[in-house]
Amino acid sequence: MKKVLMLLTLAIATGLSTFAENYCDSCQKSKAGKSTINEADYKITAASVKHNKKWGQLEFEIQVQGLAGRSTSKAAGQLNGAPVDGYVFPTTLNAEDVGFSKTAGIVALALTAHPDFDDTPLWDENGDGDYANDKIVWHPHWVVLVEDKRVPGGLAVKEFDPADKSVVLPKTNPGMPMYMDSPGFQVVTEGNAIRVVVPDYRVRFKTSFKFDAVGAYMKVVTGEGGEHAAGGKLPMLGVYKVYSVLSKNLTLPYEVK
Repeated sequence: MKKVLMLLTLAIATGLSTFAENYCDSCQKSKAGKSTINEADYKITAASVKHNKKWGQLEFEIQVQGLAGRSTSKAAGQLNGAPVDGYVFPTTLNAEDVGFSKTAGIVALALTAHPDFDDTPLWDENGDGDYANDKIVWHPHWVVLVEDKRVPGGLAVKEFDPADKSVVLPKTNPGMPMYMDSPGFQVVTEGNAIRVVVPDYRVRFKTSFKFDAVGAYMKVVTGEGGEHAAGGKLPMLGVYKVYSVLSKNLTLPYEVK
């Protein structure tokens, strides 16, 4: 775990400042001359994870300079190249704690929104009765992050071979060949804060861990025909820009209170 943390820290420190603007589609100016992203909405000023023993739940919160969840990326119009905006909590939890089979990497709780696709087939977040049209609705994912030098942000969601029967995902996963889950926890935005509540049993009662907070822009790459093979030119879901890291160097120094 310590080695992985060191690699991820190095990737962020060396990759972001030079290359991010060349790859962050949502950060480029539109035809109208205005960016779709107000970076203040992703500049993190504070974060906390509180264990509410009375209700048996973990309460995650990120605060930003601007308004949390206000600005999101413009649609790509297809899955290949689709933008994903996120507020991410990297943690010291193990993959098994959130329902994955044992694997190396950083377990993170990512609060995301994306205009091109719905990756929460079990949940109807906008409450309209259609389970397949929840796009720009803030929702959570458990993911396993690994170093990936193919993208400017130096990080990607870990992929696996679909034929590998040893890989176990939670039953709430969205069906993509990545260590990703769509657990369905409630996400709330209010002013400068975005919050999510996780029941204790959904982390196997591991309520003492360390964490960090990151504001990031990600992108899906499936290939022109929708195909994607592990080890390709780009990861299926990589980090292309990091707007802010609360600890400045991704050391995961914060503890559950």
